[in-house]
Amino acid sequence: MRDGQHFQETIQVDGQAPLTVTAPVTAPVTLAPVTVSASALSLSSSDMTTPVTVLDGQALMARRSATLGETLSSEPGITSTHFGGGASRPIIRGQDAARVKVLSDGSEVQDASSISPDHAVGLEPMLAERIEVLRGPSALLYGGGAVGGVVNVLDRKIPTAVPENGVEGEVEVRGNTGANEGAGAFGLTAGTGRFAIRAEGLKRDSGDYEVGRGWSGGKRVDGSYNKTETASLGMSYIGDSGFVGVSYTRQRNRYGLAGHDHSYEGCHPHGASLHCPGSDEDHEDHDHGDDHDDQDHDHIHGVPYVRMQSDRWDVRGETRNPFAGIAKIRFRAGLTNYKHDEIDDDIISTTFRNKSHDARVELEHDPIGNLRGVFGAQTSRRDFSAIGEEAYVLPTVTSNHGVFVLEEYRMGNWRFEAGLRHEWQTVTSESNQPDASHRGTSGSVGVVWSFAPQYSLGMSLSRSQRLPTAEELYANGLHLATTTYERGNANLKRETASNIDITLRKHAGPTTFALSAFHNRIGDYIYGRTTATSDRLQLIDYVQQDATFTGVEGQVRHQLTPVFGVTLFGDYVRARLDDASGNPGGNRNLPRIAPHRYGLRVDARWQAWSGQVEWIQVGRQSKVADFETETAGYGMLNVGVGYNGTFQSTGYQVYLRANNLTDRLAYRHTSFIKNAAPLMGRNIVLGMRVMF
Repeated sequence: MRDGQHFQETIQVDGQAPLTVTAPVTAPVTLAPVTVSASALSLSSSDMTTPVTVLDGQALMARRSATLGETLSSEPGITSTHFGGGASRPIIRGQDAARVKVLSDGSEVQDASSISPDHAVGLEPMLAERIEVLRGPSALLYGGGAVGGVVNVLDRKIPTAVPENGVEGEVEVRGNTGANEGAGAFGLTAGTGRFAIRAEGLKRDSGDYEVGRGWSGGKRVDGSYNKTETASLGMSYIGDSGFVGVSYTRQRNRYGLAGHDHSYEGCHPHGASLHCPGSDEDHEDHDHGDDHDDQDHDHIHGVPYVRMQSDRWDVRGETRNPFAGIAKIRFRAGLTNYKHDEIDDDIISTTFRNKSHDARVELEHDPIGNLRGVFGAQTSRRDFSAIGEEAYVLPTVTSNHGVFVLEEYRMGNWRFEAGLRHEWQTVTSESNQPDASHRGTSGSVGVVWSFAPQYSLGMSLSRSQRLPTAEELYANGLHLATTTYERGNANLKRETASNIDITLRKHAGPTTFALSAFHNRIGDYIYGRTTATSDRLQLIDYVQQDATFTGVEGQVRHQLTPVFGVTLFGDYVRARLDDASGNPGGNRNLPRIAPHRYGLRVDARWQAWSGQVEWIQVGRQSKVADFETETAGYGMLNVGVGYNGTFQSTGYQVYLRANNLTDRLAYRHTSFIKNAAPLMGRNIVLGMRVMF
C-alpha cells in the first residue's frame, strides 16, 4: 500500500502473527523468503504440498510454554498429551507417540517421551529459535513411522555464522503466576575469523499449578511442579562454502508425576481379566473410564517424581558445491545418554535408560533442467532398558536404517514432487521373546498449482509403512503413572497408511488463509485396546486393526485496518476402526482423540506495540472408546500485549500475557490423567528479553 510517502506491506507466515513493515517509498523493502529447514529442499511454506506451521520471533514468544506439547497445543491440527507441568508431547491429527517424530535441527531427539506420556521431551522451548511442524506426507523422509508429522526444533547451539561485531547474545527472564514460575535463559555467541563459540543455559523453577474454579481435587494439582536446568556449549568452523560444528548439552529435570496412584500395586492379569489383591472381583469389568475420576483414593505415599538427566552431543555440518554434480551436503548426528529415575518416598522405584545415536546425511544434486532433488541415508540405534517396580517394557536394542530420495520438477505455475524411503529395523529383546525384524517402503507424490497470483492449491498422495516399536512388541507390566497394565505383542506386523491431503492457500494480500483436509486409512493399525478394568486400572493389549483418520484444519486472517487484524481458526479429526468385529460391544471409536476446536483472534500492531485477544472454544468429546469417559467442552479467553524497544543500541522486548482469563476449569481429553490434572487456571505471564 502506498500513501505518497510510505510503503506498507504485511507479511503472513503459516502459524505466525502477521508482521506489518512500513518504510519510505524512497527505501523499498526487500522481503526475504521464509524457508522451512525440515523440508529438505529448503522450500517456502507456500511451496509445500501439505500444511506447515512455523513459529519464531514474537509468534513463538507468545505461545512458548514450559513444555513442547503445550507450546504447540493451540496451533490448528495440533494438541498435546498433557501430563501435569513437567511432561507434554505434541499430538498431530490424532497421532502421537512414535507417529510424531521430534527433531533437533533434523536429528532425532533420543529421549523416552515416545514410550510413555509421563516422560518429558528432551528439548527446551525457551532456548528454541524456531519450531517447524510438518504434517502428513511431508514428514516421510524422516521415517515411514512419522504418519502424524515431524516437529523440528531449531536452536543456535552450533553457530552457523561469525557475529558481525564479534559478540552477540540474548537474555530472557519470565514468571508465571499460575505455577509460581520463575525462569531465566541466556545465550552468547562470540567469534573471530573462521571460528565461533556458543554458550547458553536455562533454569526454571515452577511449583504445583492452580486449576480453574470448581475442581473437586482442590486448588492446585499435586505433583505438577517442574524444575529444569539446561546448559550447552558449542563451537564451529565457518568457511566460505559452509560450516561444521559440535555441541554438548546437559539437561537436568525434576518434575512430579501428577495422578500417580499406588492403590493398584500388586495387580496382575488373569487371561483377559485383571485381579487386584483385596479387590472385589465384581469390579473387574465395570466401565469406570480411563482416568482418575476422583481424588478420594487412600494414598499412603507422597507424590512420586521423576529425576531426569540427559547428556547429548550434536554434530552438524553443511557445505555447498563440494564437487561436480552436488549442490549441497548436509550432515546431522546426535549421541545421547539418557536416564531418568522415578522416585517414591526418596527411594528409586524404577530407572529408565536410553543410550542411542542417530546420524543423517543429505546430498542435494545440481539442477537437471527443471529437476531438483535430494537423496541420503539415515541410521540410528537405541539401547533401552527399564529396571525396577514399573519396568513394564523389557530391555531392548532397536537398530533402524533408511535410505531416501526426494525430487521436484517445476513447470510454469506447477510444482511436482515425489519422494521415496525404504527402511529396515531389528528389535532385539533381552528375554526369551523372539527378535523382531521388519522392512517398510514409503512413497509420496504431490503437486502445487499456483493457479492465480497469491493463491495455490496443493495435493499429495502417500503410502507409508510404520514398523512396530519395542514398546508395542514387548511391553508387559504395570504402569502406575497411566494407571494401566500393558501387554505387547511380539507378532505385530508393520502397518500401512494410505493418505490424501489437500491444501488451499492464499499467502499474500489483506486476506490470507490456509485450509486443509485429509483422509488417512491405516491398514493393521497398532493401538492399545483396553480389554478389562479393575476399578480405574486398565488392562491394555497392543493389537492391530484397520483404522481411518479424517479431518480438516485451517485459519483465515483478514487485515481490517493498518493496525487491526482478525483470524478465524479451527480443526476437527474423526478417528474410527474400520471393522468393529473384534471390539467389545462393537465400539469403533479410538481412545484419546481430541474433540473439535475453533477460535477467534484479534491482533493489533501500532508502532512498537503489539497485542492480541483470543477466544478458543473446545467441543465436548462424546465419541469415546470402551472404558473411556466423555470430556466436557470449554472456552478459554487469552489476552497478550508486547512492546519492542531500543536502549542505547540494545534491543529489548517486554511481554505480558493473561491465559484462561475467566479461570475456566478445563480437561484435555487426550491426557491419560485428564481428571487428575486439569489444565492450568487463570495465569499471568510477564517476561522480558534483551538482545545485544
